[in-house]
Amino acid sequence: MTVENMSSFSLDKTLEILRQTPATLLHLTGGLSDFWVTRNEGPDTWSVYDVVGHLIHGDKTDWLPRVHTILSASPEKQFVPFDRFAQFEASKGKTLRELLQEFQAVRQQNLTQLRALPITPGDLDKTGIHPTFGPVTLRQLLSTWAVHDLDHIAQIARVMAKQYQAETGPWIAFLKVLNS
Repeated sequence: MTVENMSSFSLDKTLEILRQTPATLLHLTGGLSDFWVTRNEGPDTWSVYDVVGHLIHGDKTDWLPRVHTILSASPEKQFVPFDRFAQFEASKGKTLRELLQEFQAVRQQNLTQLRALPITPGDLDKTGIHPTFGPVTLRQLLSTWAVHDLDHIAQIARVMAKQYQAETGPWIAFLKVLNS
């Protein structure tokens, strides 16, 4: 199936991704040693641990508050800026297992709240004001939330793969994850 043949946005399809992300991360990283979860790709890059902390912070402070801002009757639709690096302080002293459990709990709460909202097809075109992009629709926000999860799952796989980059020898030519 090509992208052109795929159907348009669906809240149910979005919820499928959002629901699966915590379990995906738990299964992929939950029992791994520090070798896999604390290493990154070099200066100014994130480890698996950092990414999970970032996802928690986003679920606590960004996605659902922005949904509420868009759906509110208030004329003020400006989003609060998101601190993309807050996880470095918020995750201190926690194990990856604790972060994964926290992410699962926060995500479940958010999905319960999101499902309870009476979102109509017309609501998907309502807008809020992003601090960088300007007006964005609810459809774009919800789509981005799901793709953001997928982006970080891909990032986690890439960070882990790069720990063995030198060891793959000539096969590196066939490993797209190591050539990004």
